[in-house]
Parts: sequence; structure tokens; C-alpha cells
Amino acid sequence: MVLLVKHQSTLETFLLPTLMPRPLAYVFKKELLYIPFFGWAMGRLDMIHIDRALRAKAFSKVVSQGQELLARGIWVIMFPEGTRIPRGERGVYKVGGTKLAVQTGAAVVPVAVNTATVWPRKAFIKRPGLVTVSIGKPIPSQGRRADELMAEVEAWIEAEMRRLDPQAYAAAVDML
Repeated sequence: MVLLVKHQSTLETFLLPTLMPRPLAYVFKKELLYIPFFGWAMGRLDMIHIDRALRAKAFSKVVSQGQELLARGIWVIMFPEGTRIPRGERGVYKVGGTKLAVQTGAAVVPVAVNTATVWPRKAFIKRPGLVTVSIGKPIPSQGRRADELMAEVEAWIEAEMRRLDPQAYAAAVDML
């Protein structure tokens, strides 16, 4: 499986491995490896770190390592918007995760989370509250195009975000 997750907070990176029935391997930017202790520990794990400046080469690495991990029963997790997105906003969904799924034949699983309600993007202070994680049904990738598969994933995640956190999205609608 390739998990495609809404990324609002650092919390998802800690929370999702506790909820999934299989080990996860994150695809992450190599700059995270330079964070003392945290990055060093990540570098020792079986995950896929990429240099985003080397687009084609980076994706080739995602596919080759992703195939190996998926064959071992490890699920690959990616954040299709590429970075943490502020609460109530929508980022640009990139097709890397669905391309990986199409090339490997893996199903994709969309995941929506409202983690920014308790730990906002770029915030050190956390607030008490309830976090909801909504896991969609697996979507087969065989015979699909990466762009149309991502459009389906994006539509599901964004509709689910409006259900999970209507206050944040009501504010965005009011600004239009």
C-alpha cells in the first residue's frame, strides 16, 4: 500500500505508525537528516530520503526503494502536498505517490487528519484536543493514470478535511 496523507503537523509522522497494521517507510526530504538526533535516527531507519533538487533522479530512487519495501510488506507513506499545509488550506497535490503506486501496482490509501487543531504547523506549543484520523478505502492503481488517480485521492482528502474540521474550512469560504 501507498498511504497518501494530508500533512498539517509534525504529529502525523509520530501518530500514523502507531495506527497502521504494517511497518511504514516515509519518503522525506534529505534535509531532515541534518537535524541533530532526530535526523540522525531517521537516517538509520529503512526509509526513502530524497534530494528534491534532483527531481528525476529522486523519483527513480523512490520507485526502486519503494518496490523493494513494498515487496517486503512495508507500506510507503507520502505527503502529496510535499510540506505541512496550514489548517483550512489546500496545497498543490503532486503525483509522486500515485506514480509510485501505478508503477508498482500498489493500491493507494488516502488519509485525512485534523492534527493542526492540536499542533499547528511551525508551532512549538501543542494544545489539548481531539485528533481525528480518517482512513479511506484502498484505491487500486492498476490500469490507472497517475494524474487521474491523484485527482481522486485529492478530492477524497479535501472533502474529508471539510467534514473533519468544518470551522477551518468555513473561514476559508468566508474569505472568498
